Amino acid sequence: MPLISIIQHTSAEYLGLIEDHLEGRGIRFRYFRPFTEGGQLPDLDGVRDGLVLLGGGPWGSAGSRDVPTLKQEIKLAHAALMFESPVIGIGLGAQVLALAAGGISEPTDLEFEVTSAQRVDAGALGGYLPEEYPLAIYMRDWPVPPSYAHVLAEDERQRAALWQIGKCAFGFAGHPGLKVAMVEDLIMEFAESPPDPGPALGKLRTAQRAMEDALVPIMTGIVQATGWM
Repeated sequence: MPLISIIQHTSAEYLGLIEDHLEGRGIRFRYFRPFTEGGQLPDLDGVRDGLVLLGGGPWGSAGSRDVPTLKQEIKLAHAALMFESPVIGIGLGAQVLALAAGGISEPTDLEFEVTSAQRVDAGALGGYLPEEYPLAIYMRDWPVPPSYAHVLAEDERQRAALWQIGKCAFGFAGHPGLKVAMVEDLIMEFAESPPDPGPALGKLRTAQRAMEDALVPIMTGIVQATGWM
C-alpha cells in the first residue's frame, strides 16, 4: 500500500473531506509541515508513491508573496513528474505543479469565491468527473498549466479549473474537499484575508452538501487514475 506525502502550507488548510475518502480505502498518507519549527519537506524518494500539494491561504507563487519553500517544492513536483508518480496540486499546490511542468503562475490578488466548474471532457477522470461541480477558491495567484496539459474543467471565466498532465498528475484550482471551518481558520491564522469574506462563507455553507456529493465520483476517478488502489 502506498504512502502519500502531503505538503501543508498553513495550519488551517489540510485535506479536509478528502481524508475520509483516503482513510475509507485504507490509503496511507503523511503530512509534512515545513512552516513549523523543525518542519521539513519530503525527500525525493519520499514522493515516489504520490505527492499532494495543498493550498496556501495568502501565500502565492507569482512574485508578490511567494511561499518560502516554493523552489524546493517545484523541484519535488518535477521529480515526481519524472518518476511518473501521482501528483495532486490544489490551489497554491496547483501553481507549484504548473510551474514544475513548464506552465506559469499568473499574478492575482487574494480571492475567496464559490462558483462552479464545468466539465469540458466527458471522459475526464475516467468518466467520473461530474458535468458541473462547486468550485471553492481561496487563493492568491492563478495556476496556468503548460500548453500540453489536458484541461478537464473550466471555471465561469473559462480558466482551467482542473487539468491533467500525463496519466496521473492533476491540478485543481479550487479545493474539492474544502470545509467552512478551514476557511474560518485561514481568516484567523493570517493578518491578510480577502475583503468582506462573509458572503462567500455563506455560499460555501450552502454548497457543502453539493461538494460532498461531487467529491465521491471525483475521488473514485482520482484513485483509479493514480493507482492508489
